[in-house]
Formats: sequence, C-alpha cells, structure tokens
Amino acid sequence: MVAIGKITGLEERQAGSEKVGKQIPMDIKQRILLAIADIEYGSVEIIIHGGKVVQIECRERTRIS
Repeated sequence: MVAIGKITGLEERQAGSEKVGKQIPMDIKQRILLAIADIEYGSVEIIIHGGKVVQIECRERTRIS
C-alpha cells in the first residue's frame, strides 16, 4: 500500500503545477494500482499508444530460499 500513497502524492503535485497532462480515467488508475498491490516482487509495465493506456503487463518474481 506504500506505492499507492506515492502515486497519489505524485498526482497531487502535478495538479498544483502549471503543466498538467492528459487526465487518466479512474478505472485505468485503479487497474494500475491493483496490479502494483498484487505483486510482491516484480514489475508492472504500462504500454501507451497514441497517448492512451492500451496494456498493463505484470511480471512477478518468485523467490525461493
């Protein structure tokens, strides 16, 4: 849940500046945050075409001790 707070904080800083880009739809934001929350070790890659999110890829690592 720490990652969610960091993303929210970034969003607030951008909104306060003069340069604010395109708004990301709430359902896309939620999918990205869920992908981040579901992974313990790995990465989330967001694919953008024409300025729109078209794909969210999740790669999870399994650590064996």
